[in-house]
Amino acid sequence: MKKTTILLCLCALALFPQAGAQTLELMQGRIAVRNLDAGRTEGNLFVTMEVDASKLDLKTDRETVLTPVLRNGDKEARFPALLIAGRNRYYYHLRNDEPTDEVGLYRAGRTGVIGYRAALPYEPWMGSADLSVEESMRGCCSEQLSQNENLLANLDLEPKPQPEPKVFAPSFVYVRPAAEAVKSREVSGSAFIDFPVNRTEIYEDYRNNPSELMKIRQTIEAVRNDPDTRITAVSIKGYASPEGPYANNERLAQGRTATLKNYVQGLYDFPDAALSTAWEAEDWDGLEKKVSESNLPHRDALLAIIRGNLAPDAKDWKLKSTYPEDYAYLLREIYPGLRHSDYTVRYTVRAYTDVEEIRRLLHTQPQKLSLEELYLAAQDMEPGSDEYNEVFEIAVRMFPADATANLNAANTALQRRDMKNAERYLAKAGDTPETVYAKGLYAALNEDYATAERLLAEAEAAGITQAADALAQIREMTAETEETR
Repeated sequence: MKKTTILLCLCALALFPQAGAQTLELMQGRIAVRNLDAGRTEGNLFVTMEVDASKLDLKTDRETVLTPVLRNGDKEARFPALLIAGRNRYYYHLRNDEPTDEVGLYRAGRTGVIGYRAALPYEPWMGSADLSVEESMRGCCSEQLSQNENLLANLDLEPKPQPEPKVFAPSFVYVRPAAEAVKSREVSGSAFIDFPVNRTEIYEDYRNNPSELMKIRQTIEAVRNDPDTRITAVSIKGYASPEGPYANNERLAQGRTATLKNYVQGLYDFPDAALSTAWEAEDWDGLEKKVSESNLPHRDALLAIIRGNLAPDAKDWKLKSTYPEDYAYLLREIYPGLRHSDYTVRYTVRAYTDVEEIRRLLHTQPQKLSLEELYLAAQDMEPGSDEYNEVFEIAVRMFPADATANLNAANTALQRRDMKNAERYLAKAGDTPETVYAKGLYAALNEDYATAERLLAEAEAAGITQAADALAQIREMTAETEETR
């Protein structure tokens, strides 16, 4: 039999190696196995080792067969064998055996260290199998003379489940808002009533007056006709534009405001105490805003005059005389919008205690709900759900300056890991212990653990019991990080 090779080229990296640095002796010490290594690639299990047969001296008609074997329960797989033969048996195999890669043929007494490397298609059971080597001594005509089996290694090649990394999962502390003793609300608008030049009477059919007067009526009637609301006050403030003498503009602003008040009073018969008025002769603030938003060629120079300390008539004259083309634009495009009447309807809303009713109002008339009522609706929902989070988003839209509304909205943002909105809400959430705690959570979720520990310790000292668990989680995570460095 011709000598065959068992060395295999494995291009993939071995995973989960099982190394053996010790020397294992076979055949009463005449064969030594060193540098045993078993590993796996994605599709194969391989074994490598050095078999030192330099001390093995056999009679000419004897041979030894070494066969690595995998066993796990009733499952077995055999690797290619090594055949080390005396002189006569060696030449017998050379002359008579078919060439094969399953057996490597070596001559006893003339063989030193054999580099063995072989592979089998990997099956899951092999990962925890026992790797042994069968040693068989045979005589002439392959007569079995003795057989032994030696354990080489207990394999452990299956990937171990990796522990899940610690995830910061704190409790979020929501605050119940204080109840409103009286739910006061208001709705405002602007009407651009057209008056004849230098006149103060209202002509309902004049130019755009039908639609402008309708805006005022619709605002009042929307509140007046709602059985849940009661109007407590209506205020009107009239403005004139800056062109012309200031004294005349003041007369027009005052007179036109009084006329509009009488119009509203005639429609709804409000008590005198409920209907108030004010006026401003010339709307310079409105002019400043409009000019700053424009693309006028001399915008900055115009704004300097408008913001200056000149008297109103002097300001108007300087604008007109210094920048006549820009002034013509002001007269045509901006001044008409400065002749307006702003109105505000103030009202109270009844309290709601039925959660289902509150939930119906959430998407139709959220302005009628108090922060406490919104909070009550959220308590009837699954914490962290989309509808739960939406309640607190509605609350902060309805009460954008309220610290409690911002704190609760920050909590929902933190739960969603929406750090941008969480930061924005926390900036307006005040400095209560609950807010300090939420800021500590924000720092922890941003992996700023030093700041988080400081803030959470402060919150714990202030009575926020949930801070202790959050601190413990952070310390555990930071300890794990240190261990892996």
